[in-house]
Amino acid sequence: MLLASIIFLITLIFVIWQPRGLQIGTTAVIGAVVALIVGVVSIGDVAIVFDIIWDATLAFIGIIILSMVLDEIGFFEWAALKMAKLSHGNGHLMFVYSIILGAIVSALFANDGAALILTPILLAKMNILRLNTKTILAFLLAGGFISDSASLPFVFSNLTNIVTANYFDIGFAQFFSNMIIPYFVSVIASMAVLWIILRKDIPQTVDIHLLKKPSDAIKHQGLFNFSWFFLALLLSGYFIGDAYNVPVSVFALGGGVLFLLIASMTKTVEPKQIIKEAPWQVVWFSLGLYIVVYGLKNAGLTDYITEILVYLNSQSEVVAVVGTGFLAAFLSAFMNNMPTIMVMDIALVDIANEAMIYANIIGCNLGPKMTPFGSLATLLWLHTLNRKGVKISFWSYSKFGLIVTPPVLLVVLLSLT
Repeated sequence: MLLASIIFLITLIFVIWQPRGLQIGTTAVIGAVVALIVGVVSIGDVAIVFDIIWDATLAFIGIIILSMVLDEIGFFEWAALKMAKLSHGNGHLMFVYSIILGAIVSALFANDGAALILTPILLAKMNILRLNTKTILAFLLAGGFISDSASLPFVFSNLTNIVTANYFDIGFAQFFSNMIIPYFVSVIASMAVLWIILRKDIPQTVDIHLLKKPSDAIKHQGLFNFSWFFLALLLSGYFIGDAYNVPVSVFALGGGVLFLLIASMTKTVEPKQIIKEAPWQVVWFSLGLYIVVYGLKNAGLTDYITEILVYLNSQSEVVAVVGTGFLAAFLSAFMNNMPTIMVMDIALVDIANEAMIYANIIGCNLGPKMTPFGSLATLLWLHTLNRKGVKISFWSYSKFGLIVTPPVLLVVLLSLT
């Protein structure tokens, strides 16, 4: 256990620190190679990990490609401007609408997509609106939080969702039917708690006349109009594919590539540029970190967690669900939610309690918001802000996350019972 833990901790430290521009995917792969060399994991373990994550990884690539193309044609900028205009200059209403927009984008384009695409757009618009630093930070913190807390309704809304759905053979429609209520509860609870915490930094009025018209953001009207039909068709495809046990990645990656090809025909986007700018490091990060964490599983970590989960399962349903969710949340906050979801899934496999499986997902999606390194979406979000000149310290973020996350998590977990 000691050797596996050291490799994991060093890998995670370098992922967070990123010395000399060392990228997260490269670090994770190095950690995986070291784990393989010292015998913490075997070639067979690598094959097992690949079998667990291939669908999630390919689906993620497809969703990001689709998001990047939509961003290129002005889809998300149009949505952000529309949201601002609908507020009619009311700062608090704009705050609520920005959270709703983040929740929709996170659900349909995954939490990482929301962090990568929507954050720079919102930041640019807030700078145009000449909002002060505290107000901008309030909107950004709310947007960053909702990107994870709203990534619940669909299998493709979060990598953790895909991994767990595949591991327990949960169908697309089944997942949606069980998570749609927690999704709405999470959005409403997040909105309420975020407003209570940040309300003093939200202005009463905002001069929305400084913003351009939403229609001016659209680079190709025909493609923009077609994108609505395409998204509806793609979402329908997920449900149809579920009936035939078609992997999520078939529609996510296939849809992303198809839309890229269609967009390239209009000369609106450059396919090579989209492919080049796609966050490929996330793919290596996912594979590498999962291999490193599998070493912890081999060392017996899952056995300890299983004992805790068995005990929770012997209690009432409320205790089992809330206990599982908070266990997953705290593990995610301190060891990242990607490895946590794997360890928890393995530990839950012999416990016949479906509600605990969904509680694990909720814990792994919301719990990471307690620390800056809890989820990949938060790391990407912070990296994006840092490139834009917005720096949020470790302690400032942790203080915010530790205040906001627990009450929202508790309410959402209770909605499962």
